Amino acid sequence: MRRFSSPATILAWLAVPCLIALPFLGLSEYAIGIFTLGLFFAVYAMGWDLLFGYAGEPNFGATFLIGVGAYTAAMLNSNGLASPWICVIAGSLMSVIAGVLLALPALRLRGPYFGLVTLVAVLILRQLIILFSHQTGGEIGIAVPDVLTLSAVANYEIALACAIVSAVMIITVARSPFGLILQAIGQDPLNAQAMGFSIVKYKLAAFCYSAFFSGLAGALMTFYMGTASLNVFVDASVGVQIIIAAIIGGRRTIIGPAIGGVFLIVLGEYMRPFGRLSELVVAVIALLVLLFLPNGLLGLLKLKRSAR
Repeated sequence: MRRFSSPATILAWLAVPCLIALPFLGLSEYAIGIFTLGLFFAVYAMGWDLLFGYAGEPNFGATFLIGVGAYTAAMLNSNGLASPWICVIAGSLMSVIAGVLLALPALRLRGPYFGLVTLVAVLILRQLIILFSHQTGGEIGIAVPDVLTLSAVANYEIALACAIVSAVMIITVARSPFGLILQAIGQDPLNAQAMGFSIVKYKLAAFCYSAFFSGLAGALMTFYMGTASLNVFVDASVGVQIIIAAIIGGRRTIIGPAIGGVFLIVLGEYMRPFGRLSELVVAVIALLVLLFLPNGLLGLLKLKRSAR
């Protein structure tokens, strides 16, 4: 019963009906579009939280996985090789393959070196996209001729379904025996290894889960936006936003980063008329949370609940 009465579960039960009802509240298509982007960003943040919040690996290259999924889907569709949904599946699987190729050597490193490897992977992917611009569109990006749907509400529902399914599956993994072992490895790897658990194997599995959902959301977002571009899908600053979203929402909560992801996108759009001031506000919020609420907003709720 404690699982069903936890702050994360209560927030999820409250948030899902509100999100389902959102298109019927008389919002403009533009506003619905902003929430659609927020839901994709929520999936990115949840995938990042599984890897860092539970496995304890600081992934600074979240956009590497997102970019592989987005560009795989875009290149297949722009060349007429597959339908949109096949491209989405292919993008998700390619992200997993790229994640395994990156994680196998990187996970053998300790300390901040894993994070540095993932960050360098983003820079390498950017340069490869620019180098092979005839196939990838380079800095301009690559447009996709097909769309999943032209309806703003239908696109929102696709993004919401992606977010809900991702949340359910990631939470299920996090609360399973696998998740408990992963959390133990993240908190005390030496102890976990002494108990006979393979650190690399469990962290690699977590990286694959994160890669799949990141690639899935990236591929879906490509068809929503109609293009795959460097500044949207393969950019270190976007990766920083994902980290900030997870920090604001609450690390190791899954639901918290999802809420943080939607919050950041909506806040950024609301403050767009203020230009660079919006980036300053987001940075200040993140700094205040780090200094005074290291466990995030959802972590604060859990702390107050345990204190009663």
